[in-house]
Amino acid sequence: MRHCLALAIGLSWAAGIMVVLQARTLSQVVSLVFLQGQSLSGVGILLAALLLIAVARAGLMWISEVMAQRVAGQIKHDLRKRFFAHVLELGPAYTYGERSGELVNTAVEGIETLDAYFSQYLPQLALMVLVPATFLLLVFPLDFLSGLVLLLTAPIIPVFMILIGNLADSLTRKQWQSLSRMSAHFLDVLQGLTTLELFGRAKDQAQAIARISEHFRDATLGVLRVAFLSALVQEMVATLSTAIVAVGIGLRLLYGHLSFEQAFFVLILAPEFYLPLRLLGTRFHASISSVTAARRIFEVLETRGHGGGETRRCDTESRAALPPDACHLDTLSFVDVHYAYDNGQRPALKGLSFTVQPGQRVALVGPSGAGKSTVAQLLLRFIEPQQGEIRVNGTRLANMSPSDWRKKVAWVPQNPYLFNMSVVENIRMARPTAAIDHIIRAAQLAHAHEFVEALPQGYDTIIGERGARLSGGQAQRIALARAFLKDAPLLILDEATSNLDPETEDLLRDATECLMQGRMTLVIAHRLSTVYRADRIVVLEGGQAVETGTHRSLVQQGGVYCRLVSAYGAWP
Repeated sequence: MRHCLALAIGLSWAAGIMVVLQARTLSQVVSLVFLQGQSLSGVGILLAALLLIAVARAGLMWISEVMAQRVAGQIKHDLRKRFFAHVLELGPAYTYGERSGELVNTAVEGIETLDAYFSQYLPQLALMVLVPATFLLLVFPLDFLSGLVLLLTAPIIPVFMILIGNLADSLTRKQWQSLSRMSAHFLDVLQGLTTLELFGRAKDQAQAIARISEHFRDATLGVLRVAFLSALVQEMVATLSTAIVAVGIGLRLLYGHLSFEQAFFVLILAPEFYLPLRLLGTRFHASISSVTAARRIFEVLETRGHGGGETRRCDTESRAALPPDACHLDTLSFVDVHYAYDNGQRPALKGLSFTVQPGQRVALVGPSGAGKSTVAQLLLRFIEPQQGEIRVNGTRLANMSPSDWRKKVAWVPQNPYLFNMSVVENIRMARPTAAIDHIIRAAQLAHAHEFVEALPQGYDTIIGERGARLSGGQAQRIALARAFLKDAPLLILDEATSNLDPETEDLLRDATECLMQGRMTLVIAHRLSTVYRADRIVVLEGGQAVETGTHRSLVQQGGVYCRLVSAYGAWP
């Protein structure tokens, strides 16, 4: 795209040269007709040349703008792909801490704002130097005094542009922040509209959106006021400078120190000399918006992965393939694993070590903030250990391709995410090539087949974003059906039976028991009533495994687990 941008600038410069030829030809025509009394036929060739020059100038400007737009379009396309890929690479560990509406606004509106920067501002920045310099080289030999006036007055416009631009930059940042907050808030309200209606709070949120919109309007008008002020100053400086040149030319023409043709030629070029400077000032304000948006775009792009080191890329070239025996996991081990959030300010794991054997059900329990969810995110490769390592069948997990590894892991979270697609498409996400018979079988094992068949279009029913048309228990059963369909050797359950009515909870517990058969299972337990049947319980406290054993042995020890059981009153 650099070559295309250079070509666009070169064509615009050529169009500037056409302006010189136009001025020269026009001055000759006027001189011949009004001073030498030439007829139309006597200047016919010059008029035809003038027409051709005008057409050539228009053509060059059109091609230049097309090339500049092509450059901007390609850059926006590539940047969006890069932005989206990087957000996916950062994973849920990053997006959980961001507001979806703000990220969407950055990816869509923010990158779109860069159009003016690449298609208008950058070419004009080069033309601001090339075109006036070309004019000066032609004016100085003809009229040194006018050339000196142009040279001395030209820098005034950029100086005022910079002075006013500093104020505009501050206002544009506030406007962008206001737009980002409004986008984030509006998406949050849309996603929670059903809940707001149920609790009668929709009107309050409508008023809140109105206030935020009003604030954004005020910020936008503030930017526009500065932009209009800047345009006024630039036009005034250009007009006064042109007037100074015209007065000087008129006096010297009156006293016979300058010929009419030369004087008229310089007078025509004077406003064209200031035009690139004025256009730069106008497009400078568009560039401020682009730069403000770019700060946020590159803030995201320069965000490193949550492993503490370089961003880890999911490519098979730089990672080892999954071990051939990974479908039959022998061991899964955490070896002195450390992890901290917020650049090390909030430790989550401090030297965690434990091992899961094949076919074993291991439950992780502990108070809130003990590090249970961090263990799940590490296993899903959303984040990477900052110290220590995770081993699979004796091989470092960090050396394996994350995409290959995730094919061997089934995850049933507490709040599964369902997309605005049909039931069959949501289940098939676990295995995109699965036949419909396998999908139905997975739904039957998850006790989801009955309610799916009762839906208006059965398995082809669109269930809405986040499963809006399903109850919590139904959504959880769709998530279990995904896990059955995936049939992965490692299963991670994040309290899949919480917040449900007793009947649904019994169905899910039965489906979960079936799902865990013959699999290495890690249960993230928030309620102690779900861990009694685990083969082994790992008790976390302060990011460390402080106790390990069965339910009975841990109760007899009278340690942390026993206190948790007593506090919850959850004796079997």
